Amino acid sequence: MRRLQDALLLALAVVIVLPVAAVLASWLQWDARSAGILREMAATVLPAYALTSLGLCLAVAAGVALVGTACAAAVTLFDFPGRRLFEWALLLPLAVPAYVVAYAYTDFLQFSGPLQSWLRAALGAEGRMFPEVRNAGGAAVVFVATLYPYVYLLARAALGDRAVHLMEAARLLGAPLRERLLRVAIPLARPAVAAGVALALMETLADFGVASYFGIQTFSAGIYKAWLAMDDRIAAAQLATLLLAVVTGLLLLEHRAQQRLRFSVARQGPAGSAEAQLIVLAGGRAAAAVAVCALPILLGFVLPVLFMLRPLLADWAVLPWRRFLDWTLHSVRLGAISAVLGVVIALLLAAALRRGADLLTRVVVRLAGLGYAVPGAVIVVGLLLPVGWVQQAAPQSTTVFWVTGTVLGVVWAYLVRFMAVALQAVQSGYARIPASLDDSARMLGAGRLRLLSGVHWPLLRRSVAAAGLLVFVDVMKELPATLLLRPFNTDTLAVVAYNFARDERLGEAALPSLALVLVGLLPVILLSRTLRR
Repeated sequence: MRRLQDALLLALAVVIVLPVAAVLASWLQWDARSAGILREMAATVLPAYALTSLGLCLAVAAGVALVGTACAAAVTLFDFPGRRLFEWALLLPLAVPAYVVAYAYTDFLQFSGPLQSWLRAALGAEGRMFPEVRNAGGAAVVFVATLYPYVYLLARAALGDRAVHLMEAARLLGAPLRERLLRVAIPLARPAVAAGVALALMETLADFGVASYFGIQTFSAGIYKAWLAMDDRIAAAQLATLLLAVVTGLLLLEHRAQQRLRFSVARQGPAGSAEAQLIVLAGGRAAAAVAVCALPILLGFVLPVLFMLRPLLADWAVLPWRRFLDWTLHSVRLGAISAVLGVVIALLLAAALRRGADLLTRVVVRLAGLGYAVPGAVIVVGLLLPVGWVQQAAPQSTTVFWVTGTVLGVVWAYLVRFMAVALQAVQSGYARIPASLDDSARMLGAGRLRLLSGVHWPLLRRSVAAAGLLVFVDVMKELPATLLLRPFNTDTLAVVAYNFARDERLGEAALPSLALVLVGLLPVILLSRTLRR
């Protein structure tokens, strides 16, 4: 039994590590041609990729830190009209994929869009009324509007009730409100803000839909361009290596920030007096707090949904409803397969870690947890690169068919990308099960399977359901891996929304885009209920 478990763990480790290992192994194919390609890239596209990605990351980091921290401080430290509503409504932009927001704003604000057309007609003017939306600045606004909840969630958890009591103590010592915010509350949330910013930047670097649609030369878009347009898999792999190095640095920053966050919480000691109350705002200050919380919701959820509803209602009768059903079924099938496999693997890993955390188990669990930080572009290159090597060595091999002609390749990419989501949810469920229950079951003669089915499973059902839901929704919204690895004639909602938007058929893109938003609301509702409890 132990040997079988070790064999399964090793096989799982190979499945998870192969995409990253293949990308790194591309440097072993170093020759004169590869060196020439790298020099040419360094002289032409690499500086543009690096500068654009750096500028975008700096803008997104500043934006999500400011918006997320301000919203978290508002709902945690102050009492004003609508605070209870904003507590959960600030999570709504998590339901909207960034590329859907990009499509919505482009459709409404572009030169031929309804806003500029109405202004030209009303003012009797000609030409462009607003600057072009599809640029790096527009992309930064889109990412800030959709990714600030990462900072908001972590900063809100870090502040909690502790900041209220500490600010009350500072007030009793004579500190004004400005000093209490800058010297008590904000430093308390600093590790959480750093962790949230790192997560937002990883999502920004992993994005393909917004960068491709806006024509921005980022590393993620460059990888696909090198692979498809230049037909050079080595160049794509080398770009993927550079992107992976940057993401690894961000992941280390996020882990360090999380450790500091746990340390600061552990050091704070018991909760303060129950007499500490939220600061009540009225008049102009209350209006300012409402505006601070309402503006991100408006930009990240309300306006994109309204902008997408306009062309949807206008073209209702001619929309491809029959094909929409096929796209939905393909998306649901891929999401269900990935969710079931992800949950099963997460259960096996979490159960093995609970029974005995030997070195092999800890390594595999850590590798599975790192997959979420690997951008979809890197995973795609890491899967297709060894397929090409196998095809060159054995032209009659059916490896290409199994990876690109069936759901195997795309589900493989999903599991590498989203296994961490399922594993974290299942581990959180295991953390609430006392170890004494396992000891009692073993004393009564229960084996491993009986322990898992009779003791753990009844207590893990809600966590398992949450894990499956999160993986399902992430798979439904995933674009880069699906775009290149999906089998023929199995377009998903994310793929058709991207293809319609790329062809400037934004009215038809509205239908699958809004379907993705509705699906994305499910984990947001689950998360908001959890936070209220």
